[in-house]
Amino acid sequence: MATFELYRRSTIGMCLTETLDEMVQNGTLSPELAIQVLVQFDKSMTEALESQVKSKVTIKGHLHTYRFCDNVWTFILQDATFKNEDSSESVGRIKIVACDSKLLSQ
Repeated sequence: MATFELYRRSTIGMCLTETLDEMVQNGTLSPELAIQVLVQFDKSMTEALESQVKSKVTIKGHLHTYRFCDNVWTFILQDATFKNEDSSESVGRIKIVACDSKLLSQ
């Protein structure tokens, strides 16, 4: 299964990358094993989001920027509101990166 490296830019992905870098620099972990961990992280995030997330969210906001490059959409919204069945959350600025899930199964 192919995966994207999108989730490495998330908070948890950045923390994992920083920790792996530290471990490689300390000699605790080989660079090859660190890369394998990141690849497994990509696969695990993709699988978890596909199989475990069932809720739907509505997003409304002012579209500041959009871009489509290499089959990946990037949207930057200002004054966005996220709504699900239970709650609503507003944020000043959000970046959404989306890709076609059909590309993952190729």
